[in-house]
Amino acid sequence: GYTFAQRLTRDRLWELAEPIPDGPSTRRLCALSDRLGVAILAGLFERTDEGRIYNAYVCVDQGRYVTHHRKLHAFLNPHLSSGDRYTVFDLRGCRCGILICYDNNLVENVRITTLMGAEIVFMPHVTGCLPSAMPGRGTVDPRLWHNRHRDPVPLRLELNGPKGRGWLMRWLPARAYENGIYAVFANPIGLDGGQVRNGNAMILDPFGEVLAECHKLDDDVAVALCTPEKIAASSGRRYLRARRPDLYRPLVTPPPEPPRTEPGWQRQQPPDVADVRD
Repeated sequence: GYTFAQRLTRDRLWELAEPIPDGPSTRRLCALSDRLGVAILAGLFERTDEGRIYNAYVCVDQGRYVTHHRKLHAFLNPHLSSGDRYTVFDLRGCRCGILICYDNNLVENVRITTLMGAEIVFMPHVTGCLPSAMPGRGTVDPRLWHNRHRDPVPLRLELNGPKGRGWLMRWLPARAYENGIYAVFANPIGLDGGQVRNGNAMILDPFGEVLAECHKLDDDVAVALCTPEKIAASSGRRYLRARRPDLYRPLVTPPPEPPRTEPGWQRQQPPDVADVRD
């Protein structure tokens, strides 16, 4: 999500939002993709004729709009609506999906996107180094970021430790491994709403191995080769073939209470250790 948008009024969000695909940002992205000859995925706020506002992620390629995804679990601002469908599409000979930030924390979302045919899942995030009740986690002192050029070591220790990369490695490789997909994880580095984000944008293969990762304390790019042979040989694809849907009724049985997206960092009062649900 966009941290700056937490306290924006509905009117201000509406001003920032654009229609997709006919808005100016999508048109500019199309022109850029045509000029550079590459596919581009980017995030923005979408507004609709029905008056809804979504956290969206658009894909364009060779000068044309391909598709966009609406975040399924929108919680950052009460004026944002949650999407109600998965996004799977063809891109340059690959079957791809998109899940935004918290969407990826629910294993069902990645699994369903895979079952719909996705071989590569784009996972744009703004996460890491957040307030948390989990042991070893929490925020990073912004002074370390401001002093990064003079003394980068203390900052790197924080960003690559349990607050940042260490937390990512608890779950991100599992999403790639258990589904037999390439996971393309994007994440900013630097100050965001007064807090430091750890970056570590990376591409993981269907075995859960990191193929490429951003390590600079600055803008960076990760590039990797994705091949269908790894997907076919992965354990995750065997797990998909072994599924027993007849046993999964509890997954689709509505709970007694309505769904509630409640990230740990948004809680005003940290729970007791025994109550941690992150």
